[in-house]
Amino acid sequence: MSNFFTRTKGGLIVSCQALENEPLHSDFIMSRMALAAEQGGAFGIRANSVKDISEIKKTVNLPIIGIVKRDYDDSEVFITATIGEVDELMTIAPDMIAIDATDRTRPNSETLEDFVISIRSKYPDVLLMADISTLDDALEADRLEFDCISSTLHGYTENTKDSKLFSNDFQFIKELLDAVTIPVIAEGNVETPEMAKRCLDVGCHAVVVGGAITRPKQITERFITAMK
Repeated sequence: MSNFFTRTKGGLIVSCQALENEPLHSDFIMSRMALAAEQGGAFGIRANSVKDISEIKKTVNLPIIGIVKRDYDDSEVFITATIGEVDELMTIAPDMIAIDATDRTRPNSETLEDFVISIRSKYPDVLLMADISTLDDALEADRLEFDCISSTLHGYTENTKDSKLFSNDFQFIKELLDAVTIPVIAEGNVETPEMAKRCLDVGCHAVVVGGAITRPKQITERFITAMK
């Protein structure tokens, strides 16, 4: 098992991201978020953009899952959508790269299989995480020999928008674990420590938590909504 999986097993991976329209958008701030996560006991970091990841790598000694979020006119896929984003990330060599592995139409109508083949051909040693939304996505990612699966997009795509990761005691996670042979990492609306622990209890390799830790605007909104 690679060093990434050894170092992250049974742990919390904190997603430190802030997009351009968010108050904390800053590579310096994200690096301090990552440092706070490390000091709090995080096992890894997930981060967006070469700029942010570069600063985070200078600041913490944790495995990093790298992504680049970019919108395309011809596709709803925006998480590391093309080889261009992979090329960018490989200039700083994160420990793993996560890509959208849903069955949605990709930029330039490229198939996921062709995309994975092109990545493996150019960067044979890179670890790939499949950000999936459905069980079928996960099965295809397993077939394409991704290194792990993350439930990142469950609840965020058109065909899963009415579903939550934690519904029926994380039934979707349990189905993933039963169906695939590669490690499953829980991500997506994991809002409390108890939920994160439950993901591990049912068999996940690790848990990614983002907004509940690193997005104070969202956290404030949750409090305001609950107090009304």
